[in-house]
Amino acid sequence: MDRTEEIKKLGAKYRNFAAETLSQLVKTKSYSSKEEDVCRLIKKMCEDAGFDEVRIDGLGSVIARIGNGKKSIAFDAHIDTVEVGNMKNWTFDPFSGEITDTLVKGRGASDQKGGAASMITAGKMLKEMGYDGNLSVYFTFTVMEEDCDGMCWKYLIEEEGFKPDLIVSTEPTSCRIYRGHRGRMEIRVILRGISCHGSAPERGVSAAYKAARAALAIEKLNNDLQPDEENFLKKGTCTVSQIDVHGPSQCAVPDYAMLYIDRRLTWGEDADLAISQVRKYVAEATGDKPEDIIVEMPDYEKVGWTEKPYSQELYFPTWKLDKDHPLVVAAVHSYEELFDKEPVVDKWTFSTNLVATTGRHKIPAIGFGPGDEAQAHAPNEINRIDDLQICAEFYTRLVYELDK
Repeated sequence: MDRTEEIKKLGAKYRNFAAETLSQLVKTKSYSSKEEDVCRLIKKMCEDAGFDEVRIDGLGSVIARIGNGKKSIAFDAHIDTVEVGNMKNWTFDPFSGEITDTLVKGRGASDQKGGAASMITAGKMLKEMGYDGNLSVYFTFTVMEEDCDGMCWKYLIEEEGFKPDLIVSTEPTSCRIYRGHRGRMEIRVILRGISCHGSAPERGVSAAYKAARAALAIEKLNNDLQPDEENFLKKGTCTVSQIDVHGPSQCAVPDYAMLYIDRRLTWGEDADLAISQVRKYVAEATGDKPEDIIVEMPDYEKVGWTEKPYSQELYFPTWKLDKDHPLVVAAVHSYEELFDKEPVVDKWTFSTNLVATTGRHKIPAIGFGPGDEAQAHAPNEINRIDDLQICAEFYTRLVYELDK
């Protein structure tokens, strides 16, 4: 039997397995930094599927391997989820893992336990096919992405020395091939005023009014940002996500203001540029000297389920791969061989773990995952069983394509 046909046959054979696997993962609550139960479940699933090695790293991610080749590829899925939000917006139990003829329902079904289910299914298929080629095929089920995308991989690469040659993110792409996305960073701006009694505001300098002018300056900066030269990732963005203003009392002119900014970075933009832009626009709006305005990049600090402390600055570099890169070419060919049609090659709007593997550490990467980006963090989250099968087949076919 032709190898591609064998893969398609196995994909159909394990279609229900993929759906049942996703259902079990959805039923196992795993908010960011509290993923122990789902990690233990995934470890057992990989062991039961016959993976050659399964371990848990220092931060709590599950690292599974098939094969023992000199080159390596890692398929990555983060297995933490955001919380469910207002339950009144849900029409079903977010942790039911309900399976219908076409869907699996629940929190994390698309973002992004669907990718994890397809990875486990692909591993089962590779083992049944007796894969023993020139690749070590890793499947990484990573933690704390929703809180700090890429930190799990920063830890793996910089602390444990695990750096595969290629990466495939299984974040939802609607079964399209993605070759990039914008980076992002978080910026905190501190503004100072002079307090005085609220009955005579002219005696002070209001940090609240400075904050209002500064927020409008960030809106202007957002409008002024330009797209990348290729016009592939489009323009960067910035928005004020939080404002905190206070002073000595409710009857006083406030002397402190903080603005928190979400900044998305297109190709060619970095942290230094973004901070300098914010400083310039805010200073022009408030009349402060630029050096008197605190513009800083906060750190992320949180202890995960293994209780190992680890942190990083809240900076997530932009990445992209050229459309003629060998990994993209191999992905396109694998897709065409399996599905007899040309794939859509595009990009994510949101950010993924690839900010660390590719943006920071320059490992070539693509994205291909089940489900839709629009399902992420939304109520009534679902994934299509068709997508789970497509992705399991694609991951398996890509391994053989890269092993030529």
